[in-house]
This record gives sequence, C-alpha cells and structure tokens, in this order.
Amino acid sequence: MTSFLQSKAWQAFQESLGRTTYTDSGDNWSYLAIKESGTLNTRLYTPAGPICTDTASFDQALASLKARGKQEHVDFIRIDPPTGITSDQLKQRGLRPVTYQQLQPAHTQIIDLALGKDDILAQMSQNSRNITRNYHKKGVSIRKSYNPEDITILTSLLSRVASRNHITPHSDSYFQTQAQTLMPLKAAVLYIAEFEDSPIAVALVYDSDDTRTYAHAAADDSYRKLNAGTALVGQMILDAKSSGLVSFDLYGIADTDDPKHPWAGFTKFKQSFGGQPVTYPGTWDLPLHPYRYRLYRLYQTVRRRR
Repeated sequence: MTSFLQSKAWQAFQESLGRTTYTDSGDNWSYLAIKESGTLNTRLYTPAGPICTDTASFDQALASLKARGKQEHVDFIRIDPPTGITSDQLKQRGLRPVTYQQLQPAHTQIIDLALGKDDILAQMSQNSRNITRNYHKKGVSIRKSYNPEDITILTSLLSRVASRNHITPHSDSYFQTQAQTLMPLKAAVLYIAEFEDSPIAVALVYDSDDTRTYAHAAADDSYRKLNAGTALVGQMILDAKSSGLVSFDLYGIADTDDPKHPWAGFTKFKQSFGGQPVTYPGTWDLPLHPYRYRLYRLYQTVRRRR
C-alpha cells in the first residue's frame, strides 16, 4: 500500500508551495523527502515514509536520508516509519519518538478492496450499508469533480464547520493550490453530495497508484438527517473498488474505544464502513546535529508548557 504522501503528485504540490523536495530509491525502498524550516531547526521530512519492505531496505533508505540531510546541512531527519519496524529497532538506530506531535495518524482503518463488492458492503454497519445503497431515494445525488474551481464548495462548507466547532482548518489558499496541482493529475477528486441542486456535503480524497485516502470533508448541518456524509464515503469506497484500487484508507482513528476520547465520534463513524485497524510506529526523528536538536526539543517543551 503506497501513501499519496509519497507520490509524484504530492511532490508536485509541495514544490508548488515553494518547498524543495528530494527523492531516492533502491532495492525495495524509496522515499520523497521535503526540506522544511521551523523555529530553531531545519529538517528533512519524509511523510508516510520511507517506503520499504523489511529492516534491510529500511536501513538503506535511512542511510540515503542521512547522507542527503548532511549534504543539505539540516538538523535532523523526520520520518513516519512503515509497519513492521518496531520501536526498539528504531531506538537502536538512534531515532527518537516525537511524542508531542503526530503529523500523520499512527492509527487508521483500512478497507481491503480486493474483496468483492457484496463483501465490502457486508462489512459496513447496517445503517451505513443502507444509506450507501439508498441515498438517492431521499433525493440526494452524488457527483465527482476534477475541476479545481469546485474546491470552493469544500472551503465554504469547511468555514461553516470551523465556525460551529471552533476549529482552524487549512487556509483557502492551501486547498486552492492543492486543487490546481492535484486535481488535473487525477491524484485528488472532490465528491459532492447535492440536494435540490445545492451542495450539502463534500469530501476530498487522494488517490495513489493503489490506495484511495479519505482526507477532508464538510457538511451542511441543517441537512444532517439526509446522512449525506455517510453516503459520500460509501460511494467513494465503491468507486475506488470499481477503478481497480486495492485499499481505502479512512485516515485516522483513535487508539482506544474510550467514548470520552476526543476522536471517539469520527472513529465510530469511520469504523462503520468496515475494514481493519492498522497501527504505525508514529513519527520519529534522527538527529544529525545533537546540540541543535536538543535545543529544538527544549524549545518545544517550553512552548507546550505556556
């Protein structure tokens, strides 16, 4: 399973933001790394990577990243290791866990699209399955768009959700740049649910060579009884199956079934579509300049205590 964050399309998007990127590959490994600068640090970040098949290929990828990091004079390498690499193995290689920030979800729910359509539907909860099959009976229609101009539907609905829930989403310009870069490549697609010719829910998904990832979504709360958000996800899953993709990543769930967990609500929602939970090692740093890295971590500690 290949993350969209390691794709050529994501590289093009990062470069459209003015960032410098690097790629390398070898036997059973590859990576896309992005040079980033922050307060008291510079780093090479490999989101959802490096891609590798075992510890030997991981070591080769890590050696390449270290060499590139030293060449670019960064303070540390940041990675999101794949499954199969343990915390002890990462610590043995000098990596340190990033406990204060997980840039990519360490826990997610993944649907195997190699299953037949009926089996995929059977995994869903009864409610999600019924909505997926019958949303059109309520007058809801769903269309997909590769037109970058349609991204305003998402940003408009996200703005309302953010105001209602007191959250801060990505900026409109961030989504607009994504749309202009990724949608013409068909690496991102917008799904729009409409009722009486008006959009009432929308979702943005990313497609890699083999995986569709559910990334951003928003809905008009006044139409919540139509369950358009559920209909969108169900349709996106079935369309991904039809297009030959092998996995659908629901992208981020809680690591516990505690109903008081802040992610409990959308975890229950995502798990209603079936699939299996997958846990990754999380985000890890490899210091290249220990003194500067300690200073950076101290700054992060002080910042969080304020």
